Amino acid sequence: MHDDQVKRQVLIVDDNEINLTLFEALVSKLGEIEAKCFASATEGLAWAQQFQPDLIIVDYMMPELDGVQFIERLRATPGKDSVPILMITANDQKPVRYRALNAGASDFLIKPIDKVEFLARSSNLLALSEIRRKLDDRAAWLADEVRQATAKIVERERETVIRLAKAAEYRDPETGAHILRMAHYSRLIAKGLGLSEAEQDLLLQAAPLHDIGKVGISDAILLKPGRLTPAEFEFMKQHAAYGAEILKDSNSSILQAGAAIALGHHEKFDGSGYPAGLGGEAIPIFCRIVAVADVFDALTSARPYKAAWSLDDAVAHIRAQSGSHFDPACVKVFFDLWPEVLEIRERFRDDDWSSLLAPL
Repeated sequence: MHDDQVKRQVLIVDDNEINLTLFEALVSKLGEIEAKCFASATEGLAWAQQFQPDLIIVDYMMPELDGVQFIERLRATPGKDSVPILMITANDQKPVRYRALNAGASDFLIKPIDKVEFLARSSNLLALSEIRRKLDDRAAWLADEVRQATAKIVERERETVIRLAKAAEYRDPETGAHILRMAHYSRLIAKGLGLSEAEQDLLLQAAPLHDIGKVGISDAILLKPGRLTPAEFEFMKQHAAYGAEILKDSNSSILQAGAAIALGHHEKFDGSGYPAGLGGEAIPIFCRIVAVADVFDALTSARPYKAAWSLDDAVAHIRAQSGSHFDPACVKVFFDLWPEVLEIRERFRDDDWSSLLAPL
């Protein structure tokens, strides 16, 4: 916004040097004014297109561009649709004034110039320019406030995701590092499949919620060191539905995606998975992606009930299950981006939760 010490800029364009001198002297009576005078219409137009004057005073009869052409070209310049323009015409040029109005002129003065009228009209247009600037500043301020408020909401959503994922971690022998790695593997696969940046980021944030339903599984089953019995495994499978139930009906896009992933990440491409026995592309793409990322990291991570598989054995298993357990497209992309997979595996060796959303 202007303060009282900032000079307002008035552009004066007239091929008559006497008129330039007269108008400059008159506008100086309007307060703190910096007059920019051009006898060349093209030079004046170039200056007006580069800078943001508070008022433009332009003559109609000029050799390079007439006043209407000046206005048309200026109004066609982005960001120059609101600067007030006062055009000077002769008394018998009413059709010209009509054309100028259509081109975007704000007001007129008729020759010979009446000094009192000139000062009054110029003052009114400068006041209008000041109001518009203040409105623009207010709009920019409001937009900035909205951006800040939105950023705070997003940050709270991120914190919610991290805390929910931690809740599942505390009930499960899996580690925070596993959550970090599988989330970033998921984003990498999404990138390789050509999903948008927004979809990649949404998957990165939602993937950690895939096993949130394990908070509803008893310790006797969840922490059992040996193989589960068929009955125990049937109960264990309920964590998919539990996770969806916990996260469903949220207004948050992250939690909505998390609900879908929690429900579907144990579905298999050949239809033999759970809970719904979906197959192929009937399985949501986020679930097909997370299935590869989650299983690969689970295989290559040590657990109380198993040793970590070697990379070669894990790779062989994922490839062997392509088309049965896993979507072949997801498997292909995963191994096409193998150097980046290894970089993620190396980067997230510790439970560094603060780095979960670092790429966003």
